[in-house]
Amino acid sequence: MTMTPEHSRIDAELQIDDIRGTEEDRATVVVRCIRGPVRLGARFHRIRGTAVSIDLELAEILFYGRPVDELDPSHTALVTLHGAGTPLLVSGNKAHGWKVIQGANPSS
Repeated sequence: MTMTPEHSRIDAELQIDDIRGTEEDRATVVVRCIRGPVRLGARFHRIRGTAVSIDLELAEILFYGRPVDELDPSHTALVTLHGAGTPLLVSGNKAHGWKVIQGANPSS
């Protein structure tokens, strides 16, 4: 995969807390924003600390059960991700480390 400027830019990071459900190209996940804000339409291309490539788009953010357009750092929400790589997402924990997906927000 060729690294385009969009792929090399990382301004969105979500820490995976709990996988609520996955299908082949869709995942519902509880996340914590650790770099952002992360906006709807953000594209995630890698799992931090691995060589694994993913291609996931942030399709929905539910903050306290209400849909929002972005998630600020240190906040937790239920999100829906669409695309390639959902089977690679795993819940993190303190003992085994937290999994973090990295990507870029849509251009303004």
